Amino acid sequence: MPNPIHDVRYQVFREMLAEIRVRKGMLQSDVAEKLGKNQSFVSKYERGERRLDFPEFLDVADVLGIEVTEFVDAYRGKLARRKQ
Repeated sequence: MPNPIHDVRYQVFREMLAEIRVRKGMLQSDVAEKLGKNQSFVSKYERGERRLDFPEFLDVADVLGIEVTEFVDAYRGKLARRKQ
């Protein structure tokens, strides 16, 4: 079984987080500072070197101003389009 971190579902998740960060005009270091983490924390989850657990995702969502239910709907839509 492939490593779950390389699963297309997780790839879509991390791509969406990175796209939102860039769209908001934030650097990885900006997000990290608001989280009280090092910049490498953000870099690693965006590149797929580490996974975010659910509480960490909620923290990132707060920093990025993400409405979680809207994010989940968009995520499901992107996954459905990738499967076509």
